[in-house]
Amino acid sequence: MTIATPSPASTALHAETGAALRFITCGSVDDGKSTLIGRLLVDSKTVLQDQLAGVQRGGETDLALLTDGLSAEREQGITIDVAYRYFSTAHRKFVIGDAPGHEQYTRNMVTAASSADAAVVLVDATKLAWAGEVGDGEVVKRELLPQTRRHTLLCHLLRVQSIVFAVNKLDAIDDAELAFERISEALANFAEAAGVQVAATVPISALKGWNVASRHADWAGYKGPSLLELLEQLPVTAQDESVPFAFPVQWVEKFSASADTSRGRRVFWGRVASGHIEPGQRITVLPSNQHATVAQVLSHTREPKAVHAGHSAGIVLDRELDVSRGDWLLAPDAFEPVREITATVAWLDDEPLVAGRVYWALQGHRWVKAKVARIVDRVNITTLDAEPTDQLEANAIGDVVLSLQQPLAVLPFTQSRTLGSLILVDTASHRTSAAVLVRPAATKA
Repeated sequence: MTIATPSPASTALHAETGAALRFITCGSVDDGKSTLIGRLLVDSKTVLQDQLAGVQRGGETDLALLTDGLSAEREQGITIDVAYRYFSTAHRKFVIGDAPGHEQYTRNMVTAASSADAAVVLVDATKLAWAGEVGDGEVVKRELLPQTRRHTLLCHLLRVQSIVFAVNKLDAIDDAELAFERISEALANFAEAAGVQVAATVPISALKGWNVASRHADWAGYKGPSLLELLEQLPVTAQDESVPFAFPVQWVEKFSASADTSRGRRVFWGRVASGHIEPGQRITVLPSNQHATVAQVLSHTREPKAVHAGHSAGIVLDRELDVSRGDWLLAPDAFEPVREITATVAWLDDEPLVAGRVYWALQGHRWVKAKVARIVDRVNITTLDAEPTDQLEANAIGDVVLSLQQPLAVLPFTQSRTLGSLILVDTASHRTSAAVLVRPAATKA
C-alpha cells in the first residue's frame, strides 16, 4: 500500500489566509490536546473570568476542562467526543476541533479531520524515553507512539492541507533543546517515509503557555514563530472548483400550486460539491440518466445567482423530472459511474472487516449496498509497509475493493474530497464502520 499524495491541482491554495481556519488537535492520549486549546482560548482572551472559575480542580485552573464538557470526560480526565470551540485574534478567526487520543475513539478523530484545513499533532516529550537521554542514548531506537503515527497518516489521507507537529511538555525535561532536536528528527524521518508534508515543528508548553500564543525566546533552541502565529498564516482548503459540476440533492421543495409550466415546479436544494452552477447549464441526473437544462439557481438566501463549490444552492430545472433526495445532478459526460471501486479505508468498527461482508455505502445523501470483494493489504503503522491480510481490525488502515449494487459517480479522493469519499455503515447495527477514500483505478490490479 502506498500513501497517496494529493495532486497540485487539488491542493491549490486560497490567495488569502484571512478566512476562518478550521483546525484540529490530535495525537496520542494525554499529550495535552485539551490543555493546548484551553491555553489558546485563555491567551486569546476568549474565556471569561466566571468560566475560568468553573474549571478549577484541586484549587488550580485545569485548562483541559474548557473543552472536556461531557461528564464522563471530566470524571476520567480524557477526551471522548470531538469538542468544537471558536476564537479569534486581530488577524483571523478560528474553529478548533479537540479530537480524542484514545485508539477506541479514532472514528471521532476521523470525523473532525475530514473537514479540517489544518491539524496540530501533539507529541508528549515525556513519553519518549530517549528524548531526555544523552551520550549512549543515541543507540536507543527512536520510535514514535502508534497514535502519533496513526493520526498523522489519517490527517494526510484525509487531505488535511497543513500538518503541524507540536512537541509538548518540554518544560518537564532537563535538556529541552536536545530532546526537541531528537524528536524533530524522528518526526521528520517518519514524515518523509510516509510522504507527509509538514508545515512546521514547534516546541511548546501548553501548561505554561510557552510558544503557544507568544514566543518564548530561544527556548529549546527554537527561534521560529509561536504556534498561534503559524496558524494565522496557514491557508484554508481550496474548494473543488476545477472539477466538473456535481451536486448531491439533499431536499426537494415543491411548488405544486404554481401555474407556471414553462419550467419545473420544484427546487432541488443541497451543497455544490464541485465546479459551479448557473442558469443555462445542462445537467444529467444520476441514477436515472435523464437530462435537463438549469432554468434558475438560488443562493442560500434565495437570491438568483451562480453558486460555486462549497456553497448551498437551490436549482430549478427547465422541465419536470423525477429527482429525489440522494440523487446527483452532474455535468453531462463528465463522470463515468462505476460499480466497483478500489479504496483506502480507515476501519472504525470493533468487528473486523472481512471479505464478503455487505455494508451500506453513503456518498453525499445517496445510500447503496456495497460488498467487500477483497482486501488488498494493510499498512503497518510502525514500518509503513503494505502487508497482505485477510481482515482489517479496528483502527487499521488498508486497501480494499468494493462492489456496489448501484453505480456511483466517483473521483479519486486526491482530486475531490466529496466525490472521492464515502462511509460504510453496518446494515444491522447502523454503526459507522469505515471512512472510505477512493483511489485512482489504475493503481491497483
